[in-house]
Amino acid sequence: MSKVTTKREGEVLVVTLDNPPVNAFSTEVRNAMAAAVEDAASDDGVKAVVIRAEGRMFSGGADITEFGKAPVHPTLPELIDSIENLDKPVVAALNGTALGGGCEIALGCNYRIGVPATKIGLPEVKIGILPGAGGTQRLPRVVGVEEALPIIVTGNPVSAKKAEAIGLLDRIVAPERLREEAIAFAREVAGGSEHPVSSKRTDRIDAHDPGVFKAFREKNARRLKGLDAPARCIEAVELATQLSYDEGIAKEREFFMELVMGDQSKALRHVFFAERQAGKIDGLPKDAVPLPIRKVGIIGAGTMGGGIAMNFLSAGYDVTIVEREQEALDRGVGIIRKNYDATARKGRMTEEQVEKAMGHLSTSLDYQDLADCDLVIEAVFELMAIKKDVFGKLDAICKPDAIMASNTSYLDVNEIAACTSRPEQVVGLHFFSPANIMRLLEVVRGEKTSPQVMATAMDLAKKIGKVAVVSGVCHGFIGNRMLAKRQEQASELLMEGARPAQVDKVLTDFGFPMGPFQMADLAGLDIGWDPEKTSSATVREVLCERGRRGQKTGKGFYDYDENRQRTPSDEVDAVIADFAAKSGEEQRDISDEEIRERLLYPMVNEGALILEEGVSQRASDIDTVWVNGYGWPPHTGGPMFWADTIGLDSVLAGLEKHGMEVSQLLREKAAKGETFNG
Repeated sequence: MSKVTTKREGEVLVVTLDNPPVNAFSTEVRNAMAAAVEDAASDDGVKAVVIRAEGRMFSGGADITEFGKAPVHPTLPELIDSIENLDKPVVAALNGTALGGGCEIALGCNYRIGVPATKIGLPEVKIGILPGAGGTQRLPRVVGVEEALPIIVTGNPVSAKKAEAIGLLDRIVAPERLREEAIAFAREVAGGSEHPVSSKRTDRIDAHDPGVFKAFREKNARRLKGLDAPARCIEAVELATQLSYDEGIAKEREFFMELVMGDQSKALRHVFFAERQAGKIDGLPKDAVPLPIRKVGIIGAGTMGGGIAMNFLSAGYDVTIVEREQEALDRGVGIIRKNYDATARKGRMTEEQVEKAMGHLSTSLDYQDLADCDLVIEAVFELMAIKKDVFGKLDAICKPDAIMASNTSYLDVNEIAACTSRPEQVVGLHFFSPANIMRLLEVVRGEKTSPQVMATAMDLAKKIGKVAVVSGVCHGFIGNRMLAKRQEQASELLMEGARPAQVDKVLTDFGFPMGPFQMADLAGLDIGWDPEKTSSATVREVLCERGRRGQKTGKGFYDYDENRQRTPSDEVDAVIADFAAKSGEEQRDISDEEIRERLLYPMVNEGALILEEGVSQRASDIDTVWVNGYGWPPHTGGPMFWADTIGLDSVLAGLEKHGMEVSQLLREKAAKGETFNG
């Protein structure tokens, strides 16, 4: 079946794109579209053209797998030019999302109509490039510079209502009437002698404020620091106001090729594909069909339990939360309501959606009320004895085919499963805090976890909007196991002469949102600290004893003001110096380069060990964990891709220079000139 079909409706030629799942403009589609445009041009009986699509979206844009390869004609820019140069009006009927090349195709049309659910955007910046088929030149001519800049530079789409307000859509019609309304609109404009042509418009760019670019750069400086694509996006839009259209297009193409061949775009494309690959379980039998999940039980109404519950409530699942005491239950439900209300105030949910989500929630103080749940997730204190007690109770209560999941972030899932009579129904579901926001979900496969349970967990992750990564059983799984190596080095660096602010700055300069000591202060230094068993054995213990427990107490590794702005602490420096003196560790100046190597290289090495042991299926899964769960800067691709980029021989040499462990896998790949991500 052809991916592009044409049909005459009187004097209107309707061109329909049907290339599921996202109607991408692949080589085949571009050829067929070009042929349709040529047919319209040569047929005197055709007075107007409608371009529409089947499915739930107009188009997700270009075929990303073609990026970085030799161009195949007609290219997308050539196709759009042919549409724009047609001497008959063309109407784009946007049935849903129009992104990237889909938006650029629409910009090449004379008119655009959509439905209320239509979203239009240019997300190329999110994979490290800029719109390369005229988007940076046509969009500001259509909507103006002030409106075009955020669309292009952030990559975030605009709603149909917004698009109509800024001139990107001419009309919004009912979804069931879109095809008929588009044809009627095409007939309406067919008799006109002139039609708007995006590339020839100058009215909107002539009216722009000359200071808009400087102001935009200053406002977004922190968020865009070190990123190549946003800088080029801004420059390309600025050139649209200074050059002719043809000259601007030439610069856009130059910038596009520069970016697409650069390390940042390669890294971001790696992240894009890695997330999709992570959802696949190697060796999973084809008959492992996901179990139906209708009702979910959550044990624990604390921060984590409440956050986990919100994922399922928002997706329409019935959820029962069980707690030991009514006060804790009421507090947890209150926080859920508060979080939903805050989301509604920001316009991300309607009041109706909030009430619908809360309507799926029930609460109990009795485990017996979990008996009819299809999935039960415990989110109790991270202590093996408590976990085992919970699973023993669940084993006696849950129905035979129910999945029993632990939200443990470190503990042995096999040991937990062994205390039940059905270990094949036990799986780890490690959510990340705040669980209602963080995208990552580590799905921990026990030795006896059934293929069907694994298939269900991965399928469920998609339905609640998570990026799921499979991990085997080990202490800390993928993410926390690697994090521990970084934390060890951060602590050792303090003893040798570095200070928290210097260590943190090295990581934030690299692109992390915060460093290890900032992160510790945010989480709370007293996590896992028992004031009844204190021994003053570590810097962290002493800080807790002195009431320095992080941001919540106004002081931790840093001092905080009333706005939680941090400054280095003389008291902390004195505590560190005292510990260093007692240990006999010589204090010295430590370079930023050494700090970066000692924090990041051991993580790469631990990732190699994780691959050696089969804990992770693939190196790209490790990258997915770190980008989505720990703030690793996406434009470097994740720890394993970053190591590939700088060269595994460099990582090996750095580890040996600092006297650190080297995995056999890393050593072998470095010797052969190989990479982790083939």
